[in-house]
Amino acid sequence: MPLSRLRPEPDPRRRAERAGRSAESLAGWLLRLKLYRIIATRYKTPVGEIDIVARKGSSIVFVEVKQRSGSAAARDRALASVNTARIVRCAEWFQSSHPAYRSYDFRFDVIILAPGRWPHHLVNAFTA
Repeated sequence: MPLSRLRPEPDPRRRAERAGRSAESLAGWLLRLKLYRIIATRYKTPVGEIDIVARKGSSIVFVEVKQRSGSAAARDRALASVNTARIVRCAEWFQSSHPAYRSYDFRFDVIILAPGRWPHHLVNAFTA
């Protein structure tokens, strides 16, 4: 069959975008199973984006989702790649835009996903 009739292979950026959405969806379901209520996904602000904003009890949780290969070193690299300053700026924007949540506690979690492994949920992974 000629190559022109085949569906073109998506570019790497598009594949990464699709994999990221899939990872965030899986992380959202993990949080729901842990009885979190999802407030927003892919919350966009002028200063950046937060993957998941969730609520559990009296806490608002800002969750960064990272998908990496399965090794322990990859997990460490995933943690090192979290841009904490950007996430904190986005969280501050969220707080100023949603005054109803001002009385809540805020924390920052990271969920690391790897093929063939259980998701790793780091509660209170860093502080502002």
